[in-house]
Amino acid sequence: SMEPEFKKDCIIIIDPSGLAVDGAYVIATVENGYIFRQLRIENGHYYIQPLNEAYLHEKREISLNAIEGVIIQQAAPNGRRKDRKKYTYPAGSEQLN
Repeated sequence: SMEPEFKKDCIIIIDPSGLAVDGAYVIATVENGYIFRQLRIENGHYYIQPLNEAYLHEKREISLNAIEGVIIQQAAPNGRRKDRKKYTYPAGSEQLN
């Protein structure tokens, strides 16, 4: 559901104290389980949504407390250091506890 940005079996690094900003990739708790999605903030409401258009019907509203961490890096399985991708987010947004 997160392709094409995140390929199947990629490895992600999560920062549990990262910044929850619009467009960030996050891990959230939904229905007693974890879910990996992109965070969207619209009119003070928090939503998580998949990137793959085939899954866009799964967009849902969540509370800020449901966000467990922010993705800061990804790597392909068995990938090389040069293939790693880092994600940085602008300051001035909600910091997770």
